[in-house]
Amino acid sequence: MSIAIAMSGGVDSSTAAALLAENNSKTPSGSSPEVVGLTMQLWNQRRLPQLLGEEAGEGGRASGRCCSLDDVYDARAVANFLNIPYYVINLEKQFEASVVRPFVEGYLAGETPIPCSLCNTEIKFAQFLTTARQIGAERIATGHYARIRRDEKTGRYQLLRGADRTKDQAYFLFGLTQEQLAYTDFPLGEMTKQEVRAIARSRHLPVAEKPDSQEICFVPTGSYRQFIDAYLAEQQRPSPSSTGELVSTDGNVLGEHQGIQNFTVGQRKGLGMAVGEPLYVISLDPAKNRVVVGEDRELFRSSFQVRHVNWIRPVAEGDAVEALVKIRHNHSGSTARVVAHAASEAVVEFTEPQRAITPGQAAVFYDGDEVVGGGWISRIL
Repeated sequence: MSIAIAMSGGVDSSTAAALLAENNSKTPSGSSPEVVGLTMQLWNQRRLPQLLGEEAGEGGRASGRCCSLDDVYDARAVANFLNIPYYVINLEKQFEASVVRPFVEGYLAGETPIPCSLCNTEIKFAQFLTTARQIGAERIATGHYARIRRDEKTGRYQLLRGADRTKDQAYFLFGLTQEQLAYTDFPLGEMTKQEVRAIARSRHLPVAEKPDSQEICFVPTGSYRQFIDAYLAEQQRPSPSSTGELVSTDGNVLGEHQGIQNFTVGQRKGLGMAVGEPLYVISLDPAKNRVVVGEDRELFRSSFQVRHVNWIRPVAEGDAVEALVKIRHNHSGSTARVVAHAASEAVVEFTEPQRAITPGQAAVFYDGDEVVGGGWISRIL
């Protein structure tokens, strides 16, 4: 049985490929190659050259970013080292349409998007699985820290947190379908990051000491504000109305802001004003081009709506699910009641108010280690 491994050029996917290749070496001789490395070319790092600056490496490439040309070279080197077939597939158009544009539009609409979840759902699994099948692969694998288990009673597949809670990536995978889960393997799901590094070193992989990528792959400077301005200019789109009112929660005008895309819920720095007490962004009102600020205590809310919900565990309209809900990746999660609504929507009601619930972020529902489902925060109630 052949399997296509997504290779990003990092230590995680490279180690996953090495483990799969070792298993393949145990198959009878004369069989067709069972492990194929595929790298998804997602973003042209030479686009928007005004953003590169000191970040640009030799040849105008942005350094230290996931999915850069350097990462493609590293992935190819690992595939050659492992002696497995290797291909680069260009998904730049799909990535721009499904990830980059929604990212920009989200900020312009007063949200704080999370592109990694969109990329996993729309590109790294949907598009990758299709491409893998086109080259004859029967399964796919990635280097994510997550686990998949089949429920023998129902026959359905479950998505579970990775064994290493400090590296767990199940939060970003809530959008996976039953079909995608059925054809996917996560070789690192039961491992810790330390164990993965040790395996990479023991196998002498070329990327064994390569640091992890921390930034959004298509934002070379790390500043999403600069990226949005540069992208809109490239697309010959007018910049959104910049100057607007900065108001208190009771409606008093306190000052002006230079564009709601420059703010996110919970932000304290960069408000451009001082009133003698700490103020935070409470909400954004794109219709009136307003930034609403207030005290820290005003950031705590108990309920919100979620759109485009993907239920991995079957849930019927009107059902109420008791779950641990995370409202951002580094959120520890809090107990809540999730009520399923029509058209893939839900309402989440926390037992205790939570700080800075942010439209555009992902809300993911857990039952212990199992991801029950998740969606996108759309409106605070």
